[in-house]
Amino acid sequence: MRLVLGSASPRRLDLLAQIGVTPDAVRPADIDETPRARELPRPYCARMALEKVQAVTAAEDEIVLCADTTVALGRRILGKPETATQAAEFLMLLGGRRHSVITAVAVKRGAQVWTREVETAVKMKRLSDDELNGYLASDEWQGKAGAYGIQGRAGAFIPWIQGSFSAVVGLPLAETAVLLNAAGWRA
Repeated sequence: MRLVLGSASPRRLDLLAQIGVTPDAVRPADIDETPRARELPRPYCARMALEKVQAVTAAEDEIVLCADTTVALGRRILGKPETATQAAEFLMLLGGRRHSVITAVAVKRGAQVWTREVETAVKMKRLSDDELNGYLASDEWQGKAGAYGIQGRAGAFIPWIQGSFSAVVGLPLAETAVLLNAAGWRA
């Protein structure tokens, strides 16, 4: 069996490498990631992972792995900010509060699909103006749900998490290994 990663995320490649998994191919899924009206964060995230895995074309001997990470403040989905102003808004909303990071994983082999969602509680400290402006100037917020990546500079803003660190980065490793095993993939 060959493994296809349906994601362009370098973080997901790094996380897979931590557990000794190297995809045979990388084929990012191209889907519309717009949330539906009144769609809640967890169902949205699960739908995104499922739509991604279904969008990746695979041969009979290929297993496809896709994931989606969503930052949620209550019922509000904080996606990938389009501008530094929007990133600042997200970071100010998250400051001093707990929020959820949901990562949904979908694995496909033939017509069979296995899925799992992992939710992690995260607390971000209130950022000073200097911290906020320094982080925005670093451009690390770009392409990241909620405008931050815990594995980078923003790690200094997170005093507490409850759940899976790797899920916050972008791929819950324990759950991913179980799904890959269920699909019959062996390193």
